[in-house]
Amino acid sequence: MRNTLLALAAVASVAACAGRPDPAPTVNTPAPPVAEQPRGPVPGSIEDFRVSVGDRIFYGYDRFDLTPEARSVLERQAAWLRQYPNVRILVAGNCDERGTREYNLALGARRAAAARDFLVSLGVAGNRMETVSYGKERPLDPRANEEAWSVNRNAHSQIVSGAVS
Repeated sequence: MRNTLLALAAVASVAACAGRPDPAPTVNTPAPPVAEQPRGPVPGSIEDFRVSVGDRIFYGYDRFDLTPEARSVLERQAAWLRQYPNVRILVAGNCDERGTREYNLALGARRAAAARDFLVSLGVAGNRMETVSYGKERPLDPRANEEAWSVNRNAHSQIVSGAVS
């Protein structure tokens, strides 16, 4: 019986091999070119402005003068805005939570104006920009410590129209 089972197994394996087609010969053809996917944000988009240029500058405590880092960001913003002349922005001045509401609204207005005026000095038409002060009403970081306060003292340039979708 054992010999019969071995014989049947041998016949089954030969039959299984006989039913398979020979594999097709391989031909070394190059794969069709794949279209390169764009990397990063779409040029002229809000995301492009935010990521490639920077949309926020920061101020010292009770200050509205522009630091060298702030000037660098605003110079990149001006170059980008000159490249996309249909874009309009809103420059929003922000403060940390210390001080009265009225004081911070005035300080935020001075911060927004300082950023706007520097952009104008770099050739961006003033009629493409508006300013607003949010004072201490819109903190980026709600904590009450120096790290949070330093982040909340800023001017934010927000695109309001004209960007590529």
